[in-house]
This record gives sequence, C-alpha cells and structure tokens, in this order.
Amino acid sequence: MTTSEILKKVRKIEIKTRGLSSHIFSGEYHSAFKGRGMSFSEVREYMPGDDVRAIDWNVTARLSAPYVKVFEEERELTLMLLVDISRSSVFGSDAMSKRALITEIAAVLSFSASTNNDKVGVIFFSDKIEKFIPPKKGKMHVLRIIRELVALEPATDSRTDISVCLEFFNNVIKQRCIGFLLSDMIAPPYEQALKMSARKHDLVGLQVFDKLDAELPDVGIIEVKDAESGRSVSMDTSDKKTRQQYQFSFKKHQDYCKDIFLRSGAQLLNVRTDQDYIKVLQSFFRGRI
Repeated sequence: MTTSEILKKVRKIEIKTRGLSSHIFSGEYHSAFKGRGMSFSEVREYMPGDDVRAIDWNVTARLSAPYVKVFEEERELTLMLLVDISRSSVFGSDAMSKRALITEIAAVLSFSASTNNDKVGVIFFSDKIEKFIPPKKGKMHVLRIIRELVALEPATDSRTDISVCLEFFNNVIKQRCIGFLLSDMIAPPYEQALKMSARKHDLVGLQVFDKLDAELPDVGIIEVKDAESGRSVSMDTSDKKTRQQYQFSFKKHQDYCKDIFLRSGAQLLNVRTDQDYIKVLQSFFRGRI
C-alpha cells in the first residue's frame, strides 16, 4: 500500500469512526468506565438541598457563612488496545475482513477515549510483539494509531499467541487501565496470562469472526487453507456430517473462550464481520452503567 493510499484510508476511517464516537459512544464510554475516585475541586456557598455532611466547617467558621466542599470525578484513565494482526486476521468472506473490522472498532474506542481526555496506547501482536505505542493523549496520537492499524503488516508466517501479548501488557503497563483485546482468539491456551491481566486491569475481550469461520456453505469439494500455518486440506462441503463437524468445532472454540473469560473475571464480546458492531458496543456500554 502506497503512502497516499494509506492516508486516504486513514482519512476515511477517521471520518466514520470519529463521528460514531462523538455522537453515539462518547457519553456511554464515559459512563461505562469510571475514574479512580473523587477528588476535591473547590468550596462554594451552601445552597438549600446540599448535603450537610459536605460542609467545610473551617471555611464556614472563618467566613461566618456556611460553605460546602465540592468534589469531582478523578476522570483520567488509560485505554490500551491489544490488537491481533496475525495472518488469520486478514480473512474475510464478505465486504469486511476481520482486520478491517478490528481497525474500525479500535478507531471508535480510541476517539471515544480521546474525547474524554483519556490516554490511548496500543500493543500490536501476532506470535510476538509487533509494535508498542505507549499511551498518550490527543487527536494526532489517535491518528497515528489509526495509521498503524491500517499499514502495519506482520511477517508472512506469523501466527497468534495471545499469552505473549498479555504477558507484555502485564509487564509494561503498571497502573490499572482499561484493556480491549481484539482478536479472533484462535491461539494456543492463554488462560493463565488472561487471569493475571484481568486481576490487574479492567479487561474486555472482543472476539471477531467471519461467517465462514462459523459454518461451511454446501458448495461441493473445496480446498481450505489455514492462513497462519499455510496447511491446506480438501473438504467435501456437500457432506452434511463434514459441515456439522466444522460447525461443532467452531462452537466448541466459542464456548472455550466464553468459559475462560468468565472464570478469569473478564468480559467477552462477539462480533461477526457482516453484522453491526455498533449495537454490540452500545449494549456493552449500557450494561456497565
């Protein structure tokens, strides 16, 4: 992809996702993720209806009039995006690949955080850490993240190792933050690293999949290639048992992911590439309020 093509794509994603974050998700993001507590802001004169427990007796005595302490939410948070860019993420049977969907969702979350004056950082991973962008504030920083989401390519033989990403995340981000793990979750076991991350951070998994990951169409004999291993096999999709076994394997994987996230104390969302991710995110945000 040329530089001009990358910039054009970045601009297109910015226009779409910035609008979504401003008009749909900004308030819900703010409500869903609370700050670290309440901090003192100022004192003002007592007004009827104020909580008498908030009266500042020192100021009241000094000024011979009742004054109350005003507190505000200590809002500043850090959002970390853990983005799978392994070879399996490029697959897509419809208009949008898994990678493209992950990019859009990551951009929406980034703009939502930026609108709320939160820091945003990213860990790009495959079977190793591909790139780490430390958390910072500002629109230009978010645009840099989107540019990397669009342009960054892993090695041709890269696979997915979620444990590698979570272990790096646990080591490099010391203070508690919000973490979104965006991946198809097709990886070697990662439950231990997931438990550690969920204890330390507010972790949310977002499992992205394609409709052909879930079930095979009845189209006769086809060759199926694993994007990560490169291994190919022929499958007779006209055979009902073959289709059922394929569907069962996917459901087993979904159930495994759901189970380990639940036992780890983290949340897991599922988004299919040909479905509306906006509704999924809205439902998630509202469920946390």
